[in-house]
Amino acid sequence: MALTVNYRVNFYDTDAMMVVHHANYIRWFEIGRVEYLRSIGITLDDMMADGYVFPITEVSAKYHSPGRFDDELTIETRATALTKAKMAFDYRIKRGDTLLVTGHTQNVFTSRETGNIVRLPEKYYLKLQAAMEQEERE
Repeated sequence: MALTVNYRVNFYDTDAMMVVHHANYIRWFEIGRVEYLRSIGITLDDMMADGYVFPITEVSAKYHSPGRFDDELTIETRATALTKAKMAFDYRIKRGDTLLVTGHTQNVFTSRETGNIVRLPEKYYLKLQAAMEQEERE
């Protein structure tokens, strides 16, 4: 089951036609991803304090229908792949039953100090693995 987060489209999220600017969906993927991690007991602050960052190496979005000013959206986030070096997520952003955008990101676990890709320690990996196993059962 995907984690869901609600978001109301602000005026500053739109262009001159009051349609959501395409770049904002990428920002909203991040909202979903951060909340997904938080929901399983992982915060980016904790990861950074332990010397890890989680940069994106791939992002894609497919636009199905436009969002507009003041729409109430649902951001659905699902973890789709995990190794000790990287993780991937899929997203669906909807307005009610209307699908607006589908997307995908891949992140790599990286040393905050060196910028090199590293293997994630069990402290984080086991939580991520358990969450993905739980999703598969649902």
